[in-house]
Amino acid sequence: MRILLLTLLSSLTALSLPAQENALLRGAAAEKVFTRALQLVESTMITVPGLARAAEPILENLKQARINLQAAGYRDSSQTYAFLTNLRAYLSLADSLPKPYPFPEEARRQMAELRRAVERLDAHFQALLRDREVRLRDPDRDNLKRYAEENLKVGPPQPGRPRVVFLGDSITDAWRLNEYFPESDFINRGISGQITGQMLGRMKADVIDLKPRAVVILGGTNDIARGVELTAIENNLTMMAELAKAHRIKVILASLLPVHDYHKDRNPRFERTKQRPPKKILDLNDWIRAYCRRQRHTYLDYYSAMVDANGFLKKELSDDGLHPNAAGYRVMAPLVWNAIVRVVPKFVGPRRPR
Repeated sequence: MRILLLTLLSSLTALSLPAQENALLRGAAAEKVFTRALQLVESTMITVPGLARAAEPILENLKQARINLQAAGYRDSSQTYAFLTNLRAYLSLADSLPKPYPFPEEARRQMAELRRAVERLDAHFQALLRDREVRLRDPDRDNLKRYAEENLKVGPPQPGRPRVVFLGDSITDAWRLNEYFPESDFINRGISGQITGQMLGRMKADVIDLKPRAVVILGGTNDIARGVELTAIENNLTMMAELAKAHRIKVILASLLPVHDYHKDRNPRFERTKQRPPKKILDLNDWIRAYCRRQRHTYLDYYSAMVDANGFLKKELSDDGLHPNAAGYRVMAPLVWNAIVRVVPKFVGPRRPR
Protein backbone atom coordinates (compact mmCIF):
# COMPACT_ATOMS: atom_id res chain seq x y z
CA MET A 1 0.00 0.00 0.00
CA ARG A 2 2.85 2.39 0.86
CA ILE A 3 4.45 1.77 -2.53
CA LEU A 4 1.11 2.36 -4.25
CA LEU A 5 0.67 5.68 -2.45
CA LEU A 6 4.19 6.79 -3.35
CA THR A 7 3.56 5.89 -6.97
CA LEU A 8 0.30 7.86 -6.94
CA LEU A 9 1.99 10.89 -5.39
CA SER A 10 4.74 10.69 -7.98
CA SER A 11 2.15 10.66 -10.76
CA LEU A 12 0.34 13.66 -9.28
CA THR A 13 3.62 15.54 -9.02
CA ALA A 14 4.35 14.83 -12.66
CA LEU A 15 0.91 16.11 -13.62
CA SER A 16 1.51 19.34 -11.70
CA LEU A 17 4.68 20.16 -13.62
CA PRO A 18 2.89 22.22 -16.30
CA ALA A 19 1.89 24.64 -13.53
CA GLN A 20 5.56 25.08 -12.68
CA GLU A 21 8.67 25.15 -14.85
CA ASN A 22 7.01 23.62 -17.93
CA ALA A 23 3.93 25.81 -17.80
CA LEU A 24 4.79 28.17 -20.65
CA LEU A 25 3.27 27.00 -23.92
CA ARG A 26 5.27 27.58 -27.07
CA GLY A 27 4.75 27.31 -30.81
CA ALA A 28 2.81 24.26 -31.99
CA ALA A 29 1.99 23.20 -28.42
CA ALA A 30 0.29 26.53 -27.75
CA GLU A 31 -1.58 26.40 -31.05
CA LYS A 32 -2.82 22.90 -30.22
CA VAL A 33 -4.20 23.78 -26.77
CA PHE A 34 -5.92 27.02 -27.82
CA THR A 35 -7.40 25.41 -30.93
CA ARG A 36 -8.64 22.37 -29.05
CA ALA A 37 -10.28 24.52 -26.37
CA LEU A 38 -12.21 26.42 -29.04
CA GLN A 39 -13.27 23.16 -30.71
CA LEU A 40 -14.54 21.82 -27.38
CA VAL A 41 -16.66 24.93 -26.82
CA GLU A 42 -18.22 24.61 -30.27
CA SER A 43 -18.94 20.90 -29.87
CA THR A 44 -20.40 21.10 -26.34
CA MET A 45 -22.66 24.07 -27.04
CA ILE A 46 -25.23 21.82 -28.71
CA THR A 47 -25.39 19.31 -25.84
CA VAL A 48 -27.32 21.57 -23.42
CA PRO A 49 -30.65 23.17 -24.41
CA GLY A 50 -30.33 26.93 -24.71
CA LEU A 51 -26.56 26.95 -24.30
CA ALA A 52 -25.73 27.62 -27.95
CA ARG A 53 -27.81 30.78 -28.07
CA ALA A 54 -26.75 32.05 -24.65
CA ALA A 55 -23.06 31.41 -25.31
CA GLU A 56 -22.96 32.92 -28.81
CA PRO A 57 -21.30 36.20 -27.68
CA ILE A 58 -18.72 34.23 -25.69
CA LEU A 59 -17.91 32.11 -28.74
CA GLU A 60 -17.37 35.23 -30.84
CA ASN A 61 -15.05 36.65 -28.17
CA LEU A 62 -13.09 33.40 -28.10
CA LYS A 63 -12.69 33.36 -31.87
CA GLN A 64 -11.49 36.95 -31.94
CA ALA A 65 -9.05 36.39 -29.08
CA ARG A 66 -7.61 33.37 -30.88
CA ILE A 67 -7.17 35.39 -34.09
CA ASN A 68 -5.38 38.06 -32.08
CA LEU A 69 -3.17 35.45 -30.45
CA GLN A 70 -2.24 33.96 -33.80
CA ALA A 71 -1.24 37.40 -35.00
CA ALA A 72 0.56 38.59 -31.88
CA GLY A 73 1.96 35.29 -30.66
CA TYR A 74 0.87 33.02 -27.85
CA ARG A 75 2.96 34.90 -25.31
CA ASP A 76 0.62 37.89 -25.45
CA SER A 77 -0.65 38.00 -21.87
CA SER A 78 -3.59 40.36 -22.51
CA GLN A 79 -5.06 38.20 -25.30
CA THR A 80 -4.38 35.03 -23.32
CA TYR A 81 -6.31 36.56 -20.41
CA ALA A 82 -9.20 37.47 -22.72
CA PHE A 83 -9.35 33.93 -24.09
CA LEU A 84 -9.12 32.34 -20.64
CA THR A 85 -11.74 34.66 -19.13
CA ASN A 86 -14.23 33.79 -21.85
CA LEU A 87 -13.56 30.07 -21.43
CA ARG A 88 -14.35 30.36 -17.73
CA ALA A 89 -17.49 32.35 -18.52
CA TYR A 90 -18.60 29.61 -20.88
CA LEU A 91 -18.09 26.90 -18.28
CA SER A 92 -20.00 28.91 -15.67
CA LEU A 93 -22.85 29.41 -18.11
CA ALA A 94 -22.90 25.72 -19.02
CA ASP A 95 -22.97 24.74 -15.32
CA SER A 96 -25.90 27.07 -14.65
CA LEU A 97 -28.19 25.49 -17.25
CA PRO A 98 -30.09 22.23 -16.61
CA LYS A 99 -28.63 19.31 -18.52
CA PRO A 100 -30.66 16.64 -20.25
CA TYR A 101 -30.94 13.23 -18.60
CA PRO A 102 -29.18 11.05 -19.34
CA PHE A 103 -26.34 13.42 -20.24
CA PRO A 104 -24.38 11.92 -23.19
CA GLU A 105 -21.14 10.30 -22.10
CA GLU A 106 -19.21 11.93 -24.96
CA ALA A 107 -20.47 15.37 -23.90
CA ARG A 108 -19.41 14.63 -20.31
CA ARG A 109 -15.97 13.61 -21.54
CA GLN A 110 -15.59 16.76 -23.62
CA MET A 111 -16.66 19.01 -20.75
CA ALA A 112 -14.05 17.36 -18.55
CA GLU A 113 -11.42 17.84 -21.27
CA LEU A 114 -12.40 21.51 -21.56
CA ARG A 115 -11.93 21.99 -17.82
CA ARG A 116 -8.46 20.47 -18.09
CA ALA A 117 -7.71 22.81 -20.97
CA VAL A 118 -8.74 25.77 -18.80
CA GLU A 119 -6.39 24.56 -16.07
CA ARG A 120 -3.57 24.20 -18.60
CA LEU A 121 -4.18 27.67 -20.03
CA ASP A 122 -4.37 29.14 -16.55
CA ALA A 123 -0.93 27.66 -15.81
CA HIS A 124 0.32 29.15 -19.08
CA PHE A 125 -1.10 32.56 -18.19
CA GLN A 126 0.47 32.49 -14.73
CA ALA A 127 3.80 31.57 -16.34
CA LEU A 128 3.46 34.51 -18.71
CA LEU A 129 2.97 36.85 -15.76
CA ARG A 130 6.00 35.42 -13.97
CA ASP A 131 8.07 35.69 -17.13
CA ARG A 132 7.01 39.29 -17.57
CA GLU A 133 7.89 40.10 -13.98
CA VAL A 134 11.34 38.56 -14.42
CA ARG A 135 11.88 40.59 -17.58
CA LEU A 136 10.88 43.79 -15.82
CA ARG A 137 13.40 43.07 -13.08
CA ASP A 138 16.06 41.92 -15.53
CA PRO A 139 19.32 43.75 -14.69
CA ASP A 140 20.25 43.50 -18.38
CA ARG A 141 17.05 44.92 -19.83
CA ASP A 142 18.85 46.18 -22.94
CA ASN A 143 20.69 42.87 -23.52
CA LEU A 144 24.15 44.39 -23.31
CA LYS A 145 25.57 40.92 -22.75
CA ARG A 146 24.63 39.91 -26.31
CA TYR A 147 27.70 41.57 -27.83
CA ALA A 148 29.84 42.11 -24.72
CA GLU A 149 32.39 39.41 -25.58
CA GLU A 150 32.54 40.35 -29.25
CA ASN A 151 33.05 44.01 -28.38
CA LEU A 152 36.12 43.12 -26.32
CA LYS A 153 37.63 41.44 -29.39
CA VAL A 154 37.02 44.37 -31.73
CA GLY A 155 40.29 46.15 -32.33
CA PRO A 156 40.74 49.78 -33.34
CA PRO A 157 39.62 50.85 -36.83
CA GLN A 158 42.22 50.33 -39.54
CA PRO A 159 43.44 53.12 -41.83
CA GLY A 160 41.60 53.14 -45.12
CA ARG A 161 38.78 50.96 -43.75
CA PRO A 162 36.33 53.30 -42.03
CA ARG A 163 34.21 51.47 -39.48
CA VAL A 164 30.42 51.64 -39.62
CA VAL A 165 28.12 50.19 -36.95
CA PHE A 166 24.60 49.04 -37.88
CA LEU A 167 22.35 49.43 -34.82
CA GLY A 168 18.85 48.00 -34.94
CA ASP A 169 16.37 45.22 -34.29
CA SER A 170 15.71 41.90 -36.07
CA ILE A 171 15.88 43.45 -39.55
CA THR A 172 19.48 44.44 -38.80
CA ASP A 173 20.22 41.34 -36.73
CA ALA A 174 19.42 39.01 -39.65
CA TRP A 175 21.51 40.95 -42.18
CA ARG A 176 24.74 39.09 -43.02
CA LEU A 177 26.77 42.23 -43.61
CA ASN A 178 30.01 40.41 -44.38
CA GLU A 179 28.35 38.76 -47.38
CA TYR A 180 26.85 41.94 -48.78
CA PHE A 181 29.82 44.18 -47.97
CA PRO A 182 33.00 42.05 -48.13
CA GLU A 183 36.28 43.62 -47.06
CA SER A 184 34.43 46.43 -45.26
CA ASP A 185 34.60 47.12 -41.53
CA PHE A 186 30.84 47.02 -41.03
CA ILE A 187 29.78 45.80 -37.60
CA ASN A 188 26.30 44.39 -36.98
CA ARG A 189 24.80 45.30 -33.62
CA GLY A 190 21.16 44.39 -34.23
CA ILE A 191 19.12 42.53 -31.62
CA SER A 192 15.81 40.93 -32.54
CA GLY A 193 12.74 42.29 -30.80
CA GLN A 194 14.32 45.43 -29.41
CA ILE A 195 12.59 48.78 -29.18
CA THR A 196 14.37 52.12 -29.52
CA GLY A 197 14.63 52.57 -25.75
CA GLN A 198 16.73 49.41 -25.53
CA MET A 199 18.83 50.48 -28.50
CA LEU A 200 19.48 53.78 -26.76
CA GLY A 201 20.72 51.85 -23.73
CA ARG A 202 23.28 50.10 -25.93
CA MET A 203 24.67 53.21 -27.62
CA LYS A 204 27.85 53.45 -25.54
CA ALA A 205 28.83 49.78 -25.44
CA ASP A 206 27.72 48.76 -28.94
CA VAL A 207 28.42 51.95 -30.89
CA ILE A 208 30.49 54.70 -29.24
CA ASP A 209 33.12 52.43 -27.68
CA LEU A 210 33.76 50.78 -31.07
CA LYS A 211 34.84 54.17 -32.48
CA PRO A 212 33.05 54.01 -35.84
CA ARG A 213 33.08 56.80 -38.40
CA ALA A 214 29.33 56.38 -38.89
CA VAL A 215 26.33 54.63 -37.38
CA VAL A 216 23.28 53.37 -39.29
CA ILE A 217 20.25 53.39 -36.99
CA LEU A 218 17.13 51.45 -37.96
CA GLY A 219 14.50 51.16 -35.25
CA GLY A 220 10.91 51.89 -34.34
CA THR A 221 8.82 49.14 -35.91
CA ASN A 222 8.75 47.11 -32.67
CA ASP A 223 7.86 50.24 -30.71
CA ILE A 224 4.82 50.77 -32.93
CA ALA A 225 3.80 47.12 -32.53
CA ARG A 226 3.95 47.47 -28.73
CA GLY A 227 2.00 50.70 -28.60
CA VAL A 228 4.89 53.04 -27.77
CA GLU A 229 3.89 56.63 -28.50
CA LEU A 230 5.52 58.23 -31.54
CA THR A 231 6.87 61.06 -29.39
CA ALA A 232 8.73 58.54 -27.23
CA ILE A 233 10.23 56.87 -30.31
CA GLU A 234 11.25 60.27 -31.66
CA ASN A 235 12.89 61.18 -28.34
CA ASN A 236 14.87 57.93 -28.32
CA LEU A 237 16.07 58.42 -31.89
CA THR A 238 17.00 62.02 -31.09
CA MET A 239 19.08 60.99 -28.07
CA MET A 240 20.87 58.29 -30.08
CA ALA A 241 21.70 60.79 -32.80
CA GLU A 242 22.86 63.40 -30.28
CA LEU A 243 25.13 60.90 -28.53
CA ALA A 244 26.67 59.88 -31.84
CA LYS A 245 27.14 63.51 -32.88
CA ALA A 246 28.80 64.37 -29.57
CA HIS A 247 31.38 61.67 -30.28
CA ARG A 248 31.92 62.80 -33.88
CA ILE A 249 30.15 59.80 -35.35
CA LYS A 250 28.23 60.49 -38.54
CA VAL A 251 24.53 59.72 -38.17
CA ILE A 252 22.52 57.83 -40.77
CA LEU A 253 18.90 57.45 -39.69
CA ALA A 254 16.97 54.89 -41.73
CA SER A 255 13.28 54.98 -42.49
CA LEU A 256 11.10 52.15 -41.26
CA LEU A 257 10.27 49.56 -43.87
CA PRO A 258 6.65 49.16 -44.94
CA VAL A 259 4.82 45.95 -44.00
CA HIS A 260 2.31 43.76 -45.81
CA ASP A 261 -0.43 41.19 -45.18
CA TYR A 262 -0.05 39.25 -48.43
CA HIS A 263 0.85 35.99 -46.68
CA LYS A 264 -1.73 36.09 -43.85
CA ASP A 265 -3.70 33.21 -45.39
CA ARG A 266 -0.63 31.03 -45.05
CA ASN A 267 -0.10 32.06 -41.44
CA PRO A 268 -2.37 34.41 -39.43
CA ARG A 269 0.71 35.82 -37.67
CA PHE A 270 1.77 37.33 -40.98
CA GLU A 271 -1.05 39.87 -40.82
CA ARG A 272 1.22 42.78 -39.94
CA THR A 273 -0.78 45.94 -40.54
CA LYS A 274 -2.90 45.55 -37.39
CA GLN A 275 0.11 45.89 -35.11
CA ARG A 276 2.04 48.16 -37.43
CA PRO A 277 -0.50 50.47 -39.12
CA PRO A 278 0.94 51.92 -42.36
CA LYS A 279 -0.17 55.40 -41.28
CA LYS A 280 1.99 55.27 -38.15
CA ILE A 281 4.96 54.05 -40.17
CA LEU A 282 4.51 56.96 -42.57
CA ASP A 283 4.15 59.46 -39.72
CA LEU A 284 7.36 58.28 -38.07
CA ASN A 285 9.24 58.28 -41.37
CA ASP A 286 8.07 61.84 -42.05
CA TRP A 287 9.43 62.89 -38.67
CA ILE A 288 12.78 61.12 -39.25
CA ARG A 289 13.15 62.81 -42.63
CA ALA A 290 12.37 66.26 -41.21
CA TYR A 291 14.65 65.71 -38.20
CA CYS A 292 17.55 64.70 -40.44
CA ARG A 293 17.00 67.80 -42.55
CA ARG A 294 17.03 70.07 -39.47
CA GLN A 295 20.06 68.46 -37.89
CA ARG A 296 21.94 67.76 -41.13
CA HIS A 297 22.01 64.02 -40.57
CA THR A 298 21.63 61.59 -43.45
CA TYR A 299 18.16 60.19 -44.08
CA LEU A 300 18.29 56.66 -45.50
CA ASP A 301 15.06 56.07 -47.41
CA TYR A 302 14.43 52.33 -47.54
CA TYR A 303 10.68 52.89 -47.55
CA SER A 304 10.30 54.48 -50.99
CA ALA A 305 12.29 51.73 -52.69
CA MET A 306 10.34 48.90 -51.02
CA VAL A 307 6.73 50.09 -51.00
CA ASP A 308 4.20 48.99 -53.63
CA ALA A 309 1.24 50.80 -55.20
CA ASN A 310 -0.99 49.70 -52.30
CA GLY A 311 1.25 51.27 -49.68
CA PHE A 312 2.53 47.87 -48.52
CA LEU A 313 5.93 46.21 -48.56
CA LYS A 314 6.40 44.65 -51.98
CA LYS A 315 5.30 41.04 -51.78
CA GLU A 316 8.47 39.62 -53.27
CA LEU A 317 10.72 41.39 -50.75
CA SER A 318 9.44 39.60 -47.62
CA ASP A 319 8.17 36.13 -46.84
CA ASP A 320 6.39 37.12 -43.62
CA GLY A 321 5.29 40.70 -44.29
CA LEU A 322 7.84 42.25 -41.92
CA HIS A 323 11.38 40.97 -42.36
CA PRO A 324 13.24 41.34 -45.66
CA ASN A 325 14.20 38.19 -47.50
CA ALA A 326 17.32 37.97 -49.68
CA ALA A 327 15.61 40.03 -52.37
CA GLY A 328 14.73 42.67 -49.79
CA TYR A 329 18.28 42.97 -48.52
CA ARG A 330 19.51 43.26 -52.11
CA VAL A 331 17.33 46.36 -52.44
CA MET A 332 18.57 47.78 -49.15
CA ALA A 333 22.29 47.12 -49.66
CA PRO A 334 23.05 49.71 -52.38
CA LEU A 335 20.92 52.30 -50.59
CA VAL A 336 22.85 52.08 -47.35
CA TRP A 337 26.13 51.85 -49.27
CA ASN A 338 25.43 55.10 -51.09
CA ALA A 339 24.50 56.77 -47.81
CA ILE A 340 27.75 55.66 -46.19
CA VAL A 341 29.85 56.80 -49.13
CA ARG A 342 28.26 60.25 -48.88
CA VAL A 343 29.05 60.75 -45.19
CA VAL A 344 32.43 59.03 -44.96
CA PRO A 345 35.01 60.86 -47.07
CA LYS A 346 37.74 58.93 -48.87
CA PHE A 347 35.90 55.68 -48.30
CA VAL A 348 37.97 52.71 -49.45
CA GLY A 349 36.34 49.45 -50.40
CA PRO A 350 34.49 47.66 -53.20
CA ARG A 351 32.39 50.01 -55.27
CA ARG A 352 29.17 48.03 -55.11
CA PRO A 353 27.75 45.68 -52.49
CA ARG A 354 27.12 42.13 -53.58
